[in-house]
Amino acid sequence: MANKDYYEILGVSKSADADEIKSAYRRLAKKYHPDLNKTPEAAEKFKEINEAYEVLGDDKKRSNYDQYGSADGPQFGGQGGGFGDFFSGGQGFGGFSDIFSDIFSAFGGGEGRSSRVQQRGDDINVAMKLSFEEAVFGVEKILSFNRVESCHKCNGTGAKNGKEFTTCPECKGAGRVRYQQNTMFGTTIRESVCPKCNGTGKMIKERCEECNGKGYKKVPTEVHVKVPAGIDDGQTIRMKGEGNASTGHGISGDLNIKVSVASHKIFKRIGTDLLFDLYVPFTTCLLGGKVEIPLTKGTTTLDIKEGTQSGTVMRLKGKGVKVLNRESYGDLLVTIKSEPPKILSKKTKELLKEIDANLVENDFPKNKEFKNKMKGL
Repeated sequence: MANKDYYEILGVSKSADADEIKSAYRRLAKKYHPDLNKTPEAAEKFKEINEAYEVLGDDKKRSNYDQYGSADGPQFGGQGGGFGDFFSGGQGFGGFSDIFSDIFSAFGGGEGRSSRVQQRGDDINVAMKLSFEEAVFGVEKILSFNRVESCHKCNGTGAKNGKEFTTCPECKGAGRVRYQQNTMFGTTIRESVCPKCNGTGKMIKERCEECNGKGYKKVPTEVHVKVPAGIDDGQTIRMKGEGNASTGHGISGDLNIKVSVASHKIFKRIGTDLLFDLYVPFTTCLLGGKVEIPLTKGTTTLDIKEGTQSGTVMRLKGKGVKVLNRESYGDLLVTIKSEPPKILSKKTKELLKEIDANLVENDFPKNKEFKNKMKGL
């Protein structure tokens, strides 16, 4: 079987970023999941999609795949077998399409592969703690951490003053070298990163003192973070290009900030809704009344109607948390809890007994309904 084009399988371009790849995978996985798609080809397609994402969703495997046509990296010197090994791209040979592209390139029939391979820097994952209010209203913070940056003293070359280097004698500055190999199909030519200069095309004569010839170093840095209103516990803020610099003159990785939000002494948050239990004297539920309650900003007055049952939920529309990146808000849900007095005085007991004597069974419809059900048992 020829090497699979994982980009084509997921329907993305070779320049697609991690988010595009993940989005494409999720869409296709849902479409072809055997539990949802009962067509004969669904299971095989689902397996193929997972195989593609396993490679393209991993930075290291994707880099190997882009450079060598295999997630495992260069495949030279293996103990090759028959046709199956040749076409699968393993055991000493590249993929079928790679071989033919190299043949055409060797005879001037194509441009071949890029002489420089740009690698993406590693992502940095950090945690950020927010108060309940900071998450609800948004906040701006300065985040301090260490990250890999290109050495400014040598312009990332690793050479003293950025000038003390010569052209690599192995690849003649191309950054890649070609290997000739004889196969049953004739002579094939394959490219890979130059092992002598590691793909830079240059050899350092005198190392930069600042970075010791690496071309990069880890330095303390500060990033201004704008936390959006409505962010929730466990969500991640992604800042593109704020991660580690590439050690191969490519693009920088991303900064991923995982948010943890402190709890509130009254509110419980579920999505964009806020909830809390409001305990009121049982007389307020019986007679009705007005009670002051908290909001995310300030307070408001809640009007409890006469005869309100304990457990009643009162919804205040638009008084919850802002929907992330949208101009709309969740609701505030208040559950009324009727609280009886903890201790009754003698006078209060007498008054209650007098009230009880004046009440009839029809004043308590739910209790009456329960008693009727009991009679049928």
